[in-house]
Amino acid sequence: MTFKLITLGSNSALPAIDKYPSAHVLNIHEQFYLIDAGEGVQMQLKRYGISLLKINHIFISHLHGDHVYGLFGLIATMGLLGRKIPLNIYAPNPMREIMYNHFKYFESHLPYRVDIHIISDCEGNPVYSNQFLEVYAIPLEHTLPSFGFIFQEKAPERNIKKDCIQKYGLSLKEIILAKQGEDIVLSDGSVLENNELTYLPYHPRSFAYCSDTKYSDSVIRQIQGVNLLYHEATFLDCDRYLAEKTGHTTALQAAYIALYANVKQLVIGHFSLRYKENNHLFLEEALSVFKNTRLAQEGAVFDV
Repeated sequence: MTFKLITLGSNSALPAIDKYPSAHVLNIHEQFYLIDAGEGVQMQLKRYGISLLKINHIFISHLHGDHVYGLFGLIATMGLLGRKIPLNIYAPNPMREIMYNHFKYFESHLPYRVDIHIISDCEGNPVYSNQFLEVYAIPLEHTLPSFGFIFQEKAPERNIKKDCIQKYGLSLKEIILAKQGEDIVLSDGSVLENNELTYLPYHPRSFAYCSDTKYSDSVIRQIQGVNLLYHEATFLDCDRYLAEKTGHTTALQAAYIALYANVKQLVIGHFSLRYKENNHLFLEEALSVFKNTRLAQEGAVFDV
């Protein structure tokens, strides 16, 4: 089953000719989730072959422009394309007020509904869930309210081993019970353990998204063991004082977060242009601590 991250934008506040501000798409079971929506996001979706009308849920980490300016054009284009089903946006305050004023002056006749879900706390309840997935918000430490997101795949229903059906003469009711994880008691009283009859088609996977934030021990606790971590790395460690001052993280700090959180793979992004697009410097710094690190570059795909 598909579970992969596609980077649409890798830069921080300033776009460049071939670089865009923060935006990512997570494809889980061919359902597409947009995470942040920097300027130009709709063009990037088109460039990488992702239908705008397949985006039904948008998660905004915070309300700085480089994470949200692309949202307004995207909403308008979805309307021009004839969208009918509701669009769900998850974001901190004052997102509802911002969208109210936008709709008042620009998009008063959209052919679809936009539902705004305000993230105000992180008490352990998912901000979104469906049959495959739960999404949790986690607080980050930035210059205004900011949240990360954990996308946690639910455990799938177990598959029955086909040869066991005939071997034990299992009824439809017994097959259903076995797929739900139950042991089966046969008519002679013998017990068939569930792991003898079934198997998991895949193990649940997880993805954590952390941008923008200072280095945070609380984040380390909350993202323990995720399969893939995207973490901002706006600065190199020689400019750690700037990271602290502006509420950001260095590439080295991001690598230590991945190491201490025991994640499987790290992707770093949100790069400052002060380094003249020498993104390999970020990678070298992170690799010195966490070997399974990759760069978030436009069009890059990361399988989970």
